[in-house]
Amino acid sequence: MNRHAAFVLLLAFGIVFQLSHCTEVNVTGKDGKLCLYANLMVNFTVSYEITGNKSAIVEFELPNNTTTTGSECDAKSSTLKLNFGGGHSWSVNFTTNGAMYQADSIIFSYNLSDATVFPKSALNDTITVIAKPHITDVGMDTCYSCNSKEMIEGDSVNQTLWNVLIQAFVSNGTKSANITTCAADLPTTPTTTATTTSPAPPPTTTPTPTLPTPTTGKYSVKPDENSTVCLLATFGLRIGVMQGKKYQEINLEPNGTKSSGSCGVNSSELVLVSNSMTIMFTFANDTKKFRLQALNVTGSTSSGIAFSEGNTNLSLWEAAVGSSYMCNKEQNYTITSFLTLYTFNLQVQPFGVKKGIFSTAHECSLDDTSILIPIIVGAALAGLILIVVIAYVIGRRKTYVGYQTL
Repeated sequence: MNRHAAFVLLLAFGIVFQLSHCTEVNVTGKDGKLCLYANLMVNFTVSYEITGNKSAIVEFELPNNTTTTGSECDAKSSTLKLNFGGGHSWSVNFTTNGAMYQADSIIFSYNLSDATVFPKSALNDTITVIAKPHITDVGMDTCYSCNSKEMIEGDSVNQTLWNVLIQAFVSNGTKSANITTCAADLPTTPTTTATTTSPAPPPTTTPTPTLPTPTTGKYSVKPDENSTVCLLATFGLRIGVMQGKKYQEINLEPNGTKSSGSCGVNSSELVLVSNSMTIMFTFANDTKKFRLQALNVTGSTSSGIAFSEGNTNLSLWEAAVGSSYMCNKEQNYTITSFLTLYTFNLQVQPFGVKKGIFSTAHECSLDDTSILIPIIVGAALAGLILIVVIAYVIGRRKTYVGYQTL
């Protein structure tokens, strides 16, 4: 039984969790007042590779002895980040429109080199997964409450949340007594469907306005404050999302976008979190070349509709390890049937960064003009030879006619 089959089988028979304990945290702002409160339970089920080309599955819970380093609060966005164990972290990013707030993404990072959690692991990398929770339409100055279990499934990681009580934007340093209850906790009532005899008018379509070229942003990853930069990226970014019959494009705004990630021997990640979306790039290293192997995007459109799309089987932006990949021209990539990626002024280097600067760049075919030079020179020479041949033929004909006259 392969790794994923075993993982699915475990879910099919049900997961028996250990006795769990609530994790309660209080995050304070720069003024020392409470700005974010959380009391919740989270369990993780992770499938990972072990020595001997086998796989194993472990279950563990979010402990109550976490630290909140990396948690932040401001007027439009807040981040709850809980660090625990040997290099693991679990964070939730919240945004608000002033009247309501929601959780845009959950980012879970787990360190496979932690033998107490992942015994006999064949890898020592830190893996990051992004998920979309169903925490939406929470009224400002209220706590979100959900006692029911919410399971967020993934290829190798499943997360279960329950007994959740969160207030992402606390005003005046005091947690609200008002509650926004999740739909799963509300009693169900039968509903009737109204019928109408008049035909519905045909839907009208509004052309999507053309977006300006995205602003080029500069991003980097440092494992910790005392380390040097291990990943560099510069680009302007736009995504196109298809939802039903509606297509919408969104530019990534560097101003306000926060970058994080990790660097490993075989894999590196860059995570970008803006007010509208969270994007995770996963780069693979086969010792000779690197490439963009996976891309995951979660967020919401301007109309407030949430989306989550990703592809873990890509082969983009390939270059030799120790160099960077560059493509200044606009490029577009079909990531899934619902997600398109557009890049502008792109340069990335996920491995072998030295002194915090890009190494020699491998240019994409759109930028590489070196091949055009021999083509132009060759065409010019061919044209010159053709002119000489034509002149020679004409000269020969004139000489032959002169001989006949004589």
